[in-house]
Order: sequence, then structure tokens, then C-alpha cells
Amino acid sequence: MKVMDKTISQITVPTPFAVGDTHVYLLKGDILSLVDAGVKTKEAWEALKDQLNELGYTPADIEQIILTHHHPDHIGLVDQFPRVKQIAAHENVDLWLSRNETFFQRYEAFFADFFIKCGVPSEYRDVLKKLRGPLNFAGSGHVDTIMKAGDPLPGHNDWQVIDTRGHAQSHLSFLRECDGAFIGGDHLLQHISSNPLLEAPVDGGDRPKPMLQYRANLIKCLHLGIRTVFPGHGEVFSDVASLIPSRLKKQEQRADHVLTLLKDHPQSIFEICRQIFAKQYKSQLDLTISETTGQLDYLEDEGLVGKSLEDGVCYYYAK
Repeated sequence: MKVMDKTISQITVPTPFAVGDTHVYLLKGDILSLVDAGVKTKEAWEALKDQLNELGYTPADIEQIILTHHHPDHIGLVDQFPRVKQIAAHENVDLWLSRNETFFQRYEAFFADFFIKCGVPSEYRDVLKKLRGPLNFAGSGHVDTIMKAGDPLPGHNDWQVIDTRGHAQSHLSFLRECDGAFIGGDHLLQHISSNPLLEAPVDGGDRPKPMLQYRANLIKCLHLGIRTVFPGHGEVFSDVASLIPSRLKKQEQRADHVLTLLKDHPQSIFEICRQIFAKQYKSQLDLTISETTGQLDYLEDEGLVGKSLEDGVCYYYAK
């Protein structure tokens, strides 16, 4: 637990995930808000209660929950606060909190079809059966207040909502312009690069291209006057002007490697994934396919690769 200033305190809770601990933030204003809600485990709940107590509060004092995005390590304990009057978040978060079955079925169907287009052999598709697994660590409820880019944060009018989609299609961050404070969820992390995760389209249209979104929103953050980042994971930091160009450059270097692999002959997403993630692709196929797709989306957007469909599989080639 760290008191950052008179209105914001950082609370750190453990997770069972490789990313490690998650930070949530107690925000004082017209109402008492909790930004993000950790993961749904007994250990996280006890840690959160203990640190609230150190700050002089109990779970019953929390009046509002504000969410940066829908991932389980950020929404796990949303339903544990008896006096919460509203949950504020991007509209897409409601699909996950409410366990929208129609959406989940469409989500699973999208990835089943996408893995075929990626050229993923049938013996590797068991990962598709685990898409709902993370929901075991997520809370349930409904989004009462939908937030959009440019809105003031409910109950905290000195904070502005910023669209930071990329890591998630529901991702929002919050900027206090008077001092450049930025509650960034998983959009800006100092110690690791956020993974722009592939998601099914919400409306059944074209799939999102999270790598392109993430890069555009990183560049946007260079011009927001951010001075201090309060992240979802890792240390609080301030070197945004050097970190963002470094992240962009590393992504471009990874994409250059993918382009080199394509210069010999056209390849499917799975074939490329297996080469650049030789040690990880079997155990983390969903994440590595997502990352590989992102690199190809970037190369295609730059006009460096093309693609063609053969027997239901999409093959990319260097131009």
C-alpha cells in the first residue's frame, strides 16, 4: 500500500498469473472510488481488505468501482463491496461482467474459425476449450455508467477518460491534466511490454487489429502531458518520453524479423508463430498467435506484406 497524494493511494494484491501482482487505486473525490478490483481469490481479497484498513477504510466505504478493462485480474472483486452504487467502465466490459452467453458463443466460434485460417493443426486446438477459464477469477455484475473518451471520470471531474484500446478492446485510462497523473491500467507498464491481445469483434464485423490500436494510442500518450504513470502492474514511473519510443522500436524490430522469415516463401500465421516463439507456442498458443497476428497486421498496414487464402488458410508473403 502506498499513498501517492491526498487523493490517490495504491493497493497491491497478488494474482495466480505470470504477470504477478496487480495494483488497484483508491481514489478520493466527490465519492470514494476503487479503480480496478484485483482478481477473484481469497488471497487478493484479504490483501485488499488489509490495505484498505491501513488507509482507514473498509470495503463498505467504497461507493464506486471504475474499471480500466475487462481482464480478470482487474475485475475479480467487483461484487464484494456492499455499498457500491455503480460500476463505471467501457461498454464492452458489461459483456464479461454479465456473462453474456450469446457473446461468448460468438467469441468461441470466431476463434475456432480464426485458428483454421491461421493454419493451426487440429492437435493444437485444445486451447479453444479453455477460453472461458479466466472467468473463474473474474467477478460478475453490470456496468452502470458507460465511459467514453473525453468524459470526466464520474465523481472525479479533474480526471479525463482516455481511449487506450489495444491490450484490450475495453481499455480506458484516466488523465489528471493539472499535474499529468495517469492511471494507465495495462496500457503503459515500465518493466514489460503490454501484449495487444486479439479479440473477437463485438458486433460480428471485421476483427479488431489491436497492435495498430496499441501503437496509435502509445503515440497519442506522448502528447498528453503525462508526468506520472500509475500502472496496473510494476512500479510507478515518469519516463514516458523515453519508454514509448523504445516500445515502438522493439515492436518494429520484431516485425522486421517476421518480414525476413517471409522473404523466402509465403507462410501461415501458425508457421511464423512456431518459428518466432519456438519455446512458447505449444504452452501459450493463444498468446503467441495473437502476438504474431499483430506483427503481420503492422506489416500489412505498412504495405510490406500481402496475403492470400488457399484451402481456407491465410498465407502471408513479402511484397
